[in-house]
Amino acid sequence: MSTTPQPTSPEAPPPFRLDVQLHELLMKPSVRPTPPPLPTGAPHALPVPPFPSRPHLQAGNDEDYAPKGERRKYSPAQIMHAMKGWAFPYVKSRVLPGHFHPIVAYLFTEWKCNLDCHYCWAFDNRVKGMTEDIAKRSIDWLHSTSGRVLALMGGEPLLRPDFAHKVTYYAAKKGFWIYLPTNGRLLRPDVIDKLGDAGVSVVNLAIDAVDLKPGLPKALAPIRSYFDYLIKRQHRYGYCVFININICGNNMDDVRQLTEIAHDNGVATDYHICESPMTEQPHFKHLENNPTYVTEKHWDQVDELLDWIIAKQNSGYKMTNSTSRIAEMKQFMRGGIQDWNCRAGQNTLIIRTDGTLAPCFPMYSANYDWGTIENEKFEMGPLKVMKKACQPHCFSTLNHIVGFCYNDTRVIKWMLKQAMRGFQGVTNWSD
Repeated sequence: MSTTPQPTSPEAPPPFRLDVQLHELLMKPSVRPTPPPLPTGAPHALPVPPFPSRPHLQAGNDEDYAPKGERRKYSPAQIMHAMKGWAFPYVKSRVLPGHFHPIVAYLFTEWKCNLDCHYCWAFDNRVKGMTEDIAKRSIDWLHSTSGRVLALMGGEPLLRPDFAHKVTYYAAKKGFWIYLPTNGRLLRPDVIDKLGDAGVSVVNLAIDAVDLKPGLPKALAPIRSYFDYLIKRQHRYGYCVFININICGNNMDDVRQLTEIAHDNGVATDYHICESPMTEQPHFKHLENNPTYVTEKHWDQVDELLDWIIAKQNSGYKMTNSTSRIAEMKQFMRGGIQDWNCRAGQNTLIIRTDGTLAPCFPMYSANYDWGTIENEKFEMGPLKVMKKACQPHCFSTLNHIVGFCYNDTRVIKWMLKQAMRGFQGVTNWSD
């Protein structure tokens, strides 16, 4: 019997991409995880952050922080902060017993979104956002582990900017390296200043087109003034910016233009290949007649685009993907990819809005019980079995980078390369 689900119509991709057996195990309603119990006494609350918390950063012009013509320099304190976020937890994971040693945690403060990108199933506007109690307990629990990288996730994490400000401030004060993905529509200058002042480390700005296109509302044109302000303020506050671009069936010229815009502004790019849902998403309504999906008729165009991106990276353009990983997109869009040592549930995890856990982003909607904050249940045996079936269907960039690091030779080579550069910026992680 075939393990591939059938499309809902000739124009639609399958409703899910996992093998049927694994999909049935993950989606069984009988094992839906129970949210963590409420604490005794009053619910936990996040402190109200002062603004500005670092008044000295409000002085001077932006040009004073980034003189023209000079390469960006990171201070010893910024380098140490990144080391505490990434390097120290990594070393701990290699020397401490057991298999659960988080490095990166994705905190889903929202599962709602203000946009409807037609390739994206990762939102449901019926779901309530995370409470302050769950957010604070999540950060405190993660702090008791090795994890020190915290990504605010959605949906759109800036639907409640004051909440995002509180989470960022509290986590930064506890030493977390904070990653913020956003579509930019709510990234007003006052929000940028508050998040920068609070200690955000990197902003992942998701843009798929220069101007609005069918099914692609994440465009640069509506947020251009916010983008310019974000770029201008990054040296003042010490955060980095990169543009996250999803390669779709209807935006390949835009991908080229956005790559050049990023390069002109001195920021890196990150690329994904458009994917249909890995697990069934009953709320998702764009499976049929979707112009964003990459189909067989697009393969030659995508191949040419990927070769162009690789050539640009080889000429010096900043990119978070390695050239080898970009080249693998050709294989992935044709239906499969090699095992890549996924570390989900070991060194990466997600925390849903209700405080339940899952190993990775594609498993957000799964009903399998991996535990909750303060009581994780990631078991190595079941994880290995699941990954054998799901890895060929997944192209997670950050999880791939984490998995790539669990090879001592690669890590030593990479560290030597960064030391020669004085730890002054990192791109092309895997080469």
